[in-house]
Amino acid sequence: MAERRGTTDDDVVGKAYDHQLAMRLLAYTRPYARWVALAIVVLFLTSLLDLAGPYLTKIAIDEHIARRDLSGLGRIALLYLAVVVGGFALEYLQFYVMQWVGQRIVFDLRVQVLRHLHRQELAFFDRNPVGRLMTRVTSDIQALHELFTTGVVAIFGDFVTLIGIIVVMFVLDWRLALVANIVLPVLLAISMLFRSRVRASYRDIRSRVAAMNSFLQEHITGMRVVQIFGHEGGSRRRFDGLNSAHRDAQLRTVLYYALFFPAVEIVSAVATGLILWFGGGRIVQNALEFGVLVAFMQYAERFFRPISDLSEKYNTFQAAMASSERIFKLLDRQPAIHSRRGARRLERARGHIVFENVRFAYDPDEPVLHDLSFEVQPGERLALVGATGAGKTSILSVLTRLYEIQGGRVLLDGIDIRDLDVQDLRRQVGVVLQDVFLFAGDIERNIRLGETRITSEQVRRAAQLVSADRFIDKLPQGYAAEVTERGSTLSVGQRQLLALSRVLAFDPAILVLDEATSSIDTETEILIRAALHRLLEGRTALVVAHRLSTIQDCDRILVLHRGRLRESGTHAELLGQRGLYARLHELQFRDENAA
Repeated sequence: MAERRGTTDDDVVGKAYDHQLAMRLLAYTRPYARWVALAIVVLFLTSLLDLAGPYLTKIAIDEHIARRDLSGLGRIALLYLAVVVGGFALEYLQFYVMQWVGQRIVFDLRVQVLRHLHRQELAFFDRNPVGRLMTRVTSDIQALHELFTTGVVAIFGDFVTLIGIIVVMFVLDWRLALVANIVLPVLLAISMLFRSRVRASYRDIRSRVAAMNSFLQEHITGMRVVQIFGHEGGSRRRFDGLNSAHRDAQLRTVLYYALFFPAVEIVSAVATGLILWFGGGRIVQNALEFGVLVAFMQYAERFFRPISDLSEKYNTFQAAMASSERIFKLLDRQPAIHSRRGARRLERARGHIVFENVRFAYDPDEPVLHDLSFEVQPGERLALVGATGAGKTSILSVLTRLYEIQGGRVLLDGIDIRDLDVQDLRRQVGVVLQDVFLFAGDIERNIRLGETRITSEQVRRAAQLVSADRFIDKLPQGYAAEVTERGSTLSVGQRQLLALSRVLAFDPAILVLDEATSSIDTETEILIRAALHRLLEGRTALVVAHRLSTIQDCDRILVLHRGRLRESGTHAELLGQRGLYARLHELQFRDENAA
């Protein structure tokens, strides 16, 4: 799917601070409020201990070294050591607590986002590249992790430290404090310039990361096509372009940091020089104690460190604001298909299906189904045939409410499917597609799909009924044998047998087969046909097939053309009508003979 032009979610940078977003983020800390409060208290104590060091140095110099009081100097030294050790212990505790809280918040948020994605209709995934959604669950949530662990609390600590240093400086000597703060306007100007440059650079990086994620997901999934058509070179060239753009954006950020921190050091050195010049002059004039000057030097060093940290944390904070905006935009999206309030529950359907004047389109300008009406009796086997694009698969998607119809009604056992609980509805329908999707894991897990109500015995019984046990038992680990991603190590026929086992294990009332035997060898097709006969017993079935030979024993056949019902009847009746079905049969029979 081509990406929309213009601004996308990945280009969103957002405000440096958004109160509404901040409040929503803060809500995730509520389950861990006590731990967050502990971290804040510990951080406050750490800042106080950090302020105590230079002041103790001042006391040691002015009240003990200058007076040659060695016993008093020893006590101050021990107190200084206790402050350093206490600060280390408190920093360790604060870091551990915030990491603990941050990891749990990230866990909660990732679970919430994944559950929300599970609730979205298929049309949502048609419009949104997988790589972009992966970015939401990975990179964006990781940005929030950095905010919770090293952002908010650290910023609070830096502010406390800054205010404390300023207060102590003015208490010690207000004249020297004014001299030390002369450079603040210059430092603020440098910080503002740095933030504006990093803001634009960060937006570029986020956009490049999302583009790379989308490209990699698409090309790794489609590696078979890439290799078959020898597209490796073109794929590498495209990725080189995306990767180079990301590298250049990162290097621009590195450049800004490489300029900012030395600039802060220069300003800090100027401030230190001013303190030495003005403070030294006052010492010569006996207007200032030497210990005060030394303390000011240490405070000045501590003063510029949190300013640098704040400028650096600005990037973390803005990244979190932008990521939270994208995440909350996703979470705020209500699925177009959902269970209505007071939806009716359905334990086990009889399988009576009715389509009444159903209109459906993926794109409003290109209708797929036009006022389609037909009925399927409980236990009936109904085949759907027609050229590609006739609407066969769309009927199956509509029946399970993977997509919503725009007009008419679909009834199951006399109930409009929109009035049924969505999960109940989908539990009634078992689907076997032409392209079977298998998950990384073992054989049993792929049949059971994590459903705890299905026992291991039921899994094995389902596999035996469809003859899948013939190849499973030959595997070294049997049902515990590992399945690679998408089942790439299994043949098409083996994957189809596993799909049939899966459906039988879930025991649906309605069976949907969409080209289930179109891509397999003759021997496997014989096995699958035998399995289908057992699987169809007592169930309503809708069968889509291009090979008309596979549907001749169906109770009734519907012939579709451009989303409209053109013919209906048994195989023999349709051949006797000499209509569209007969022409399809004749063309296919001629092609098979020619082959």
